[in-house]
Amino acid sequence: MRRQELVLIAATALLFAVPRHATAQAPSEPPPPAATPTFGEQVEVSEVLLDAQVTDKEGNVIVGLGKDDFQVEEDGKPVALTDVRFYSSRPLIDVAGHPTTPAESQRFFILFFQDQRQLNAEAPGVLARELDAGRRARDWAGKLGAGDYAAVVSFNSSLVVDADFTRDRKTLQGAIDEAIKGGSPAGNWPSRLPPEGQPSLLRNLPSGNAVRDASPTIEEALQTLARAAGKLVGRKNLILFATGFGNVNSFGQYVPDKQRYEPMMRALNDANVAVYAVDLFSADTEAPLEGALSNLANQTGGKYYQHLVSFATPLARIAEETTGYYLLAYQATHPRGTSGYQTVKVTVKNPGFRVKAREGYLYGE
Repeated sequence: MRRQELVLIAATALLFAVPRHATAQAPSEPPPPAATPTFGEQVEVSEVLLDAQVTDKEGNVIVGLGKDDFQVEEDGKPVALTDVRFYSSRPLIDVAGHPTTPAESQRFFILFFQDQRQLNAEAPGVLARELDAGRRARDWAGKLGAGDYAAVVSFNSSLVVDADFTRDRKTLQGAIDEAIKGGSPAGNWPSRLPPEGQPSLLRNLPSGNAVRDASPTIEEALQTLARAAGKLVGRKNLILFATGFGNVNSFGQYVPDKQRYEPMMRALNDANVAVYAVDLFSADTEAPLEGALSNLANQTGGKYYQHLVSFATPLARIAEETTGYYLLAYQATHPRGTSGYQTVKVTVKNPGFRVKAREGYLYGE
């Protein structure tokens, strides 16, 4: 994919958008973006594809919405949607019970386990909760749909891919067992790559020991993972079992590591990775670093689950919530030769509905 392409892709059935160069006043140019170029300025025009999940207050997926039901803003200014489509992992039926439209059945899940062996000395019991989360995830993986792909990764001192994307449930379950044991870092060697044509994280990660060197912190591990996942067309749902990361100030409050947090968050958004963060602490544990999990989930269009009695609950809810989403398409322009991060805000006009969408995308070089 060319670096000048502006990519926010959330549907496996759609092609990458290819930008075209035009003067600001060209008659065929689409509606002006948030920042209107000056006369004669060269701009890059690209199609933005942004996924959005819409539910009611009980979490049920809403279907049947169109362009007039959404409002998308860049820098506070509305953009004109060119298309809205709904994709689902299960068949849609009419009132008579007959299938109405073909459903997009493929979903991508990434199970990410933050190793808790070192923290367990300071917070006894957290390792036992990680093991319990792993057991619940193992059961959950065995019930995934026939069209679902899942991968398993873990973090101790660097990123470890315990299982690349696969539909083999036994492979996934074995990888989860390895992940919660805290396996040793392993390089990304050609012998580990899956067959050509199969969705893969390993194929898009740095080769050899470079993957270890690129991910010494969990923030950098997530950023590295996002870049690899971004090569796959479609929404990626990352289920992060963790206790948090970052810094704590003198008042005991969470403070993001600015040098690592922002690049991580932007990489996840740009790669269409929604983070569903699952807190491993029990309700009676004070854990200010959990603020990182909450922020990350909210900023990537996922959800944060904390102080859980059973880890089976969030896994079931994530599987249900990710059965359907909308793909919103519109055209945006940026001055030619520039690059940066464009913030986006997505809302729905019905106040009874809730929408979750990513907060921006990278453009230019």
